[in-house]
Amino acid sequence: KGKIFIDNFRFESIDDDAARIARADVDASSMSKGGEPTIDEKGTFLANWRGTNEQEWLSINFNYLKEIGGLVIDWDSIDYASSYEVQLSDDGKDWASVYTVANGNGGRDYIYLPEKDARVLRINFTGSRNGKGYRIARLEVKGPEFSSSANDFFAAIAGESPKGLFPKYFLKQQCYWTIVGTSGDTKEALINELGTIEVDKLRFSLEPFLFVGNKLVTWNDVSTEPSLENRYLPIPSVKWKSGGMELTVRAFSAGVAGNSALIATYTIENKGSTPSKGRLFIALRPFQVNPPWQWLNNPGGAARIDSIRYENGFIHVQDKTVIPISQPAAFGATNFDSGDIVEYLQNGAMPSSQNARDANGFASGALKYDFDVPSGASREFHIVVPFHAWNGSPTPNMGDGADIYVNLAHSATVQFWESKLDKVHITLPESAQPVINTVKSNLAWIFINRDGPGIQPGSRSYERSWIRDGSLTSTALLELGVKNEVKQYIDWYSGYQLPGGKIPCVVDGRGADPTAEHDSHGEYIYAVMQYYNFTGDTVWLRTKFEHVVKTVRYIQSLRAERKSDVYKHGTPEQRACYGLVPESISHEGYSAKPMHSYWDDFFILRGLKDAASIAGILGEQKLAGEFAAERDDFRKDLYASMRIAMSNKNVDYIPGCVELGDFDATSTTIGIHPANELGNPARGQAGIPEPQLHNTFEKYYDYFTERKDGKIAWEAYTPYENRVIGSFVFLDQKERAHEALNFFMKDRRPSAWNQWAEVVHRDPAAPKFIGDMPHTWCGSDFIRSVRAMFVYEREDDTSLVVGAGLADAWVNDTAGIHVRNLPTYYGDISYDVMAAANKVSVVLRGDVRVPPGRIILKSPLSKKFTGATIDRKRLRKVNGKEIVIHRLPALIELTY
Repeated sequence: KGKIFIDNFRFESIDDDAARIARADVDASSMSKGGEPTIDEKGTFLANWRGTNEQEWLSINFNYLKEIGGLVIDWDSIDYASSYEVQLSDDGKDWASVYTVANGNGGRDYIYLPEKDARVLRINFTGSRNGKGYRIARLEVKGPEFSSSANDFFAAIAGESPKGLFPKYFLKQQCYWTIVGTSGDTKEALINELGTIEVDKLRFSLEPFLFVGNKLVTWNDVSTEPSLENRYLPIPSVKWKSGGMELTVRAFSAGVAGNSALIATYTIENKGSTPSKGRLFIALRPFQVNPPWQWLNNPGGAARIDSIRYENGFIHVQDKTVIPISQPAAFGATNFDSGDIVEYLQNGAMPSSQNARDANGFASGALKYDFDVPSGASREFHIVVPFHAWNGSPTPNMGDGADIYVNLAHSATVQFWESKLDKVHITLPESAQPVINTVKSNLAWIFINRDGPGIQPGSRSYERSWIRDGSLTSTALLELGVKNEVKQYIDWYSGYQLPGGKIPCVVDGRGADPTAEHDSHGEYIYAVMQYYNFTGDTVWLRTKFEHVVKTVRYIQSLRAERKSDVYKHGTPEQRACYGLVPESISHEGYSAKPMHSYWDDFFILRGLKDAASIAGILGEQKLAGEFAAERDDFRKDLYASMRIAMSNKNVDYIPGCVELGDFDATSTTIGIHPANELGNPARGQAGIPEPQLHNTFEKYYDYFTERKDGKIAWEAYTPYENRVIGSFVFLDQKERAHEALNFFMKDRRPSAWNQWAEVVHRDPAAPKFIGDMPHTWCGSDFIRSVRAMFVYEREDDTSLVVGAGLADAWVNDTAGIHVRNLPTYYGDISYDVMAAANKVSVVLRGDVRVPPGRIILKSPLSKKFTGATIDRKRLRKVNGKEIVIHRLPALIELTY
């Protein structure tokens, strides 16, 4: 439409009017009496054609150059073509064959013709089912939108098919998923909340179907129930419930990075009173779990299956191997022209062939397992898909050995994850335990999203390693007792520092990204210092000192760009940039145009503070003094900048950047933690502007409350807001912290999988981009915020603060609160909190060095206490809010 074509030096404007003027006509090599078709004037629909000869052709002359996306052909149930060619021509003389069907099965044929146009379309028939000619009940010529992509093609088919035969996303409905993998491996599977498993990135899926009572049971016919093993281990399951029969799909990854395998178990359980008999089909289909609107980095939706080959019990799909270690009753494969696999499964049947090739990548296949399960019994079937090259084990059709193999692999996997996730034990009342389960699950998702030493926020859209995400995620790991993986990450990332000292913002398989994002330099130094804070490893710290010094030098060079007279004496906006680092796009909100982001500057301040500390720890006193002076000068310029920017924009909160005066509390949280500027400055320096800092979070809370209560319209948010939970804890506003905690916990999708995507849409079914799921930078924000509820290090007075975010409901529950081996800068702390009548007792212990600022116990309840004892000795003076602990162990009893 709107295109101009040259034909014999004659110009033709092709539009709807031209199509109406140039009426289409139909021709055929022969037509039986009564077999002349009807056709609309555009040649879009043809119906009721019949040809009696074995060698026939049927053509449609559009009489103008028409864009064609494909065909939909409904054949007569008896006289259909088993083989034919689709041909196109611009003049009706010279023909190009664009699609060939060699083994058609009748019914409805969908012909995929991307980017085609022609004046004349011809179907050249080369073989009929019964040798008695052909009958077409209806033929529709589709426009270019039909095949603009494989996803559009399958969406069109799904829209005309019974619901449940194709992935939910082809009906434009969101379907959530989680990850299945091994810590540090480069390959991971996905399983969605309907039980479909994507075996690897951009690869095909295993999709379950049941055939019971002569009916195919799909995801649309059952209720589903996702879960995690023991409620937190990264072994996801999905249970189908249909009457008294249940199908549970469980997926986990066994082995080690580089030599791991996906293990899928399908369990049929009969909860009814009569025997359950039927067939389990596990279809291999050219569809990802990752939906089409997941466009970033890797396109979701359709996946190619060019070939399926069954050999000696192994199923070879492209270059992947599927190993049915439970012997199937049958296996069949089909190319798309011979019928998608669901056409067979609908009838409880299987294709006769065990091999298939498809030029468009639309081949499919299925395993069949027959079952006859008595009441109260169950039956299991197992499939293994190696993530890497098959190493000789397991083998197909292992009989009873299949259960033994899977049970051993499962036991080893459970033990591994328990050893990684249970270093810290926090027990809350049953109603609150999902908070801790979510912490542990997100720790597991972090391990799985890693590629080797590279910490990554996702496995598909964000399969890259940012120092931004990595530094904060490293902190979350250290706070849960994980050290080695953090060391590996920092060692690995250090190798990508540029000669001039620049820390690249992100590293992936292509190497370091040259994009300037100026938060990265401070984040790197912060990550180095955090590892030292939790390990005290000065030998390792010395190996990173040269990197730290080079990074500071680079920061100084960036600041020099904004220390000129132009910025010192220029316009108000220029003066607001004085002494900062230059503009960047580290904040996604500034990706269209770089800004002088205070996100960057808070991290630069954090890095300079840590650089001074590192130099002092290593006895580099001259550099320690220089870095401390740089730190103090930068802090002065930073807060002067904020005051000028707020005046320029006439706002009473901390803006996100100089230029816009924008409100962004999720960014400003960095100033509170990890920059730890709340309560600073020391030695009489200018500090972060007040009351504007508190105003920022008052403004956020007002917005948050209106959103939570449905008083304002909203479409989506990012769970980076999880970090605001911690901000409220640091601000001594724990009631607000718990309001936020409860709100964000409700938006885990599905809640049983303890995860967030990068984006949460108000409408859970909205077919919109959500980033990776699980997105483990968001998850690490949650971990750090929840940890602050139990303990955090207060920088301004070098104290250790305990219990600042404990909920009254947790404290008052008879189960109490029990914390074991929670790492801090000063060692691992343990404590118990129990309430009885009007008293709360706290037992503090652990391998903890009491810091210079002592241990501060916050009131476990929101109200003030009126009396306190430490080790049975009454305190004469109490402020009702907190008490100072000078030694451990200690028994504290508070009266309210």
